[in-house]
Amino acid sequence: MGSHLNARRRRSGSAAVAAGLVLATAAYGWRGQTEDGSWQGARRRMVDTQIAARGIRDPAVLAAMARVPRHLFVPPALRNRAYEDRPLPIGHDQTISQPFIVAYMTEVLRANRDQTVLEIGTGSGYQAAVLAELVREVYTIEILPELADRARRTLAEAGYRNVHVRTGNGYLGWPERAPFPRIIVTAAPEKIPPALLDQLAIGGTMVLPVGTAFQEMTIVTKSTRGVTERKTLPVSFVPMVGKPQ
Repeated sequence: MGSHLNARRRRSGSAAVAAGLVLATAAYGWRGQTEDGSWQGARRRMVDTQIAARGIRDPAVLAAMARVPRHLFVPPALRNRAYEDRPLPIGHDQTISQPFIVAYMTEVLRANRDQTVLEIGTGSGYQAAVLAELVREVYTIEILPELADRARRTLAEAGYRNVHVRTGNGYLGWPERAPFPRIIVTAAPEKIPPALLDQLAIGGTMVLPVGTAFQEMTIVTKSTRGVTERKTLPVSFVPMVGKPQ
């Protein structure tokens, strides 16, 4: 699902970022051959002023944010606002997340090209597209059929052939594809869903907002010795829909 951000702004060690970086290792995804140059300029400004200026430094993440056509993932009536520093409504009481929070969650996930990622809460498909620039495969689950269908169409239009969208209850995960070295959740459960924890690989990382009235971004790591949780930013996401079973 989409999300709202209520995070403290982060200080940057360097405001200058190579927003025009090309992610040469990307196997799939947006090429933008016929894209209006104004969209590229808008993405560069977004990366410079909203993302790098708040401390996101991973070159691969910055490159992915500079490449993914965010305007394709918002309703047509809102495309002129696609690169603003805010979440935007996508229908069904859901939102596309603020660019910074997408970049932040992607950076702390620390995924790489050899990995498969499970995403819970496809929403618009934008977070999945950013991940698809960085990893081998993305498996993403959306509980609302209308959003799932729209995300499939948008991701196909943008050329992301390594994203697999399922309509279903995210609390249950995707057990036949487990374990996953990385899991990202873009809606807020009251507590960490046990099925997702079970499907996280040993040595893996899960990033998710946790809470109800007060939510915190939580980074979960799993080892042979057990599970650790680290709280980072205060955030405000839409609630995770569905029920554990």
